[in-house]
Amino acid sequence: MRGSRGRKLESAAMIAQLADVHFGYPGTDIFESLSFQVNPGQRIGLVGPNGAGKSTLMRLLVGDLLPDRGQVVRARGKEISYLHQSQEFHGAGTLWETLLLPFARLLDMRAEIAKLHDEIALLSHDEAESEKGRALLRRYGDLEHEYAHHDGYNLEVRARALAYDLGFSETDLNRAVATLSGGERGRVELAKVLLAQPDLLLLDEPTNHLDVEAVEHLEERLKQWDATRAFVVISHDRYFLQAVCNEIVDVEDGEVVRYPGSYEKYLVARQERHDMLNAAWQRQQEEIAKTEDFIRRNIAGQKTNQAKSRRKMLDKVDRLKRHRDTWAEAGEIGLRFATSDHRGAKEAIRTEHLCLGFGDDAPLLRDFSTTIYRGERIGIIGPNGAGKTTLMKALIGRGPQRGGQCYLGPEVRIGYFDQKLSDLDDDHSLIDEIRSIRGDWNEDKTRTYLGRFRFTGEDGFKKVRGLSGGERNRLQLAKLMLKPVNLLVMDEPTNHLDIPARETLEEALCAFDGTLLVVSHDRFFLDRVVTKLYHLDPASASIDTHIGNYSDWKRRLLEEKRAAQEQAEAAKAQAAKAAAKGSAKPAQNKNAATEIPDESADKAKRIAEYEAKKERERQRDRKVKRLGQVEVEIAKLEARLKELRETLTAEHGGDWQKLHKLVDEEHQTDRKLQSLMSEWETLSEELA
Repeated sequence: MRGSRGRKLESAAMIAQLADVHFGYPGTDIFESLSFQVNPGQRIGLVGPNGAGKSTLMRLLVGDLLPDRGQVVRARGKEISYLHQSQEFHGAGTLWETLLLPFARLLDMRAEIAKLHDEIALLSHDEAESEKGRALLRRYGDLEHEYAHHDGYNLEVRARALAYDLGFSETDLNRAVATLSGGERGRVELAKVLLAQPDLLLLDEPTNHLDVEAVEHLEERLKQWDATRAFVVISHDRYFLQAVCNEIVDVEDGEVVRYPGSYEKYLVARQERHDMLNAAWQRQQEEIAKTEDFIRRNIAGQKTNQAKSRRKMLDKVDRLKRHRDTWAEAGEIGLRFATSDHRGAKEAIRTEHLCLGFGDDAPLLRDFSTTIYRGERIGIIGPNGAGKTTLMKALIGRGPQRGGQCYLGPEVRIGYFDQKLSDLDDDHSLIDEIRSIRGDWNEDKTRTYLGRFRFTGEDGFKKVRGLSGGERNRLQLAKLMLKPVNLLVMDEPTNHLDIPARETLEEALCAFDGTLLVVSHDRFFLDRVVTKLYHLDPASASIDTHIGNYSDWKRRLLEEKRAAQEQAEAAKAQAAKAAAKGSAKPAQNKNAATEIPDESADKAKRIAEYEAKKERERQRDRKVKRLGQVEVEIAKLEARLKELRETLTAEHGGDWQKLHKLVDEEHQTDRKLQSLMSEWETLSEELA
């Protein structure tokens, strides 16, 4: 969207707006005459290479930065929440107390409602008829109405559900926030801005620190975001952008260009726009060249007047600026992984009864045996904490094992990319880092090599400690390329990389003819580069091996779930049919099954196990039945509670005795509803 210069955008529905904004840092202009607006219902994905100004645009919108010139307008009464990419953590006490911080006003309101209820309950009839009594009841009714309007009665349920979606367990809720890791704190801050439900939600890299399952839960929440609200999200996760955005805004060379529609449609429209701009520039260049040639040939000849006229006309031409494709420039990284003269043994890695774990903790993996063959491309996935990095390190002999064996094949040469980038020395310059591997290179050759990774000019003399996350990642990849390897082992290699750099990395890995073992949460990346998946299941401490990429695996899970549902429905229908016939055969069979011959202890054991299994099934059936009953009761209580609150906020007509009874019933109903909600959560967890 290219806004008009010097003119404020007009929109009655606007939430936030930048109008003719100029902003820059000393020596660098970021935006000139930038206009940008967010309206209710918009789901905007903000994309562009690292350093294009995406985070700066967000900070201008929220007021963290002030423009050098121009206007920033935020609609009165509209709330804006901003999740920074590097979020400063705010919170004390337990994780649960921190999650409730966005509800501070509602919790204060709840306390005042409880206090008013107690005061009203003690009023005599005469006191209730007094001005003080009527004021208390008016205040009580107003608070009840506002509290219900903001869904205060479900705030704990909402907070708990979101915490589970973001990967926290019930036990985690009681942890002190001081014990949380950096990634966990990032998830807490994300939960807080989502629970606040602002009119405009600004999310800068919200999928950082989330595993794939949590990202998919976040996608579902944003898909259901209230149509009266809006969000703007910066992300390099292409599947995420495709899932949640209805508009893509490209921050490109100091401008913002708006593309309506999904991320996939944006890719097509962006290429068409670039082709059109390049073609227009090329046509103008050809026309200028022809005109200049005519002037040169005829300025001193018979057509001198025509030549002079065309020269004047040429001087007035508004010359197009050659289009700069910053996206393509950002992807210009000289990545190529070589296997040298040997691809390694046919069996690159072999494990026998591998077990992983730490100390007395429950095992991360039990009895895993597999063979990874030369040329295989394996992705390791699973929830945070499942042991993906631990498994990867164990497979190449760099991590502890609780049991079993791992074997590397002969001539297997490993190139390892550590997600923590611990191979880099903060006190080194970039030139020092490259020469730590290629000590035979002089300074000029080293700087030329660094230029292949977008480190130009004096960048080679910078200290590693001053690099951004994306720059550190590129430097680590540059070092990894210097050694011929036939087994690439990469732990989250796309971290901190923008989309153009990710695409270049994907192309380099697809061209690599060695063996690949990679941990990643980037589903698009996994779809492009892997042909087999190891899914770590922490519940069973086992690995599910799947042939195919991430999308293939998801399709398989959906098909298995659908088949299981159909089987359960068929079994349920068959049982109902048998019950309708009043058949006595199942009871007879059951009695026969419980007859245990004294001479067969083995048979007795099997029958005991069968009976125990049947008892577990009966308990589960009882829980399923109770869950259905609880859901029905919850629905009835919610309907009654709504009816009571509507009555309480209506005109009471002076019937104070009836009003007292309604207040008592409303509190009793609410307490019973909260109790049933707790029971519903417990049953749901046990059945899951």
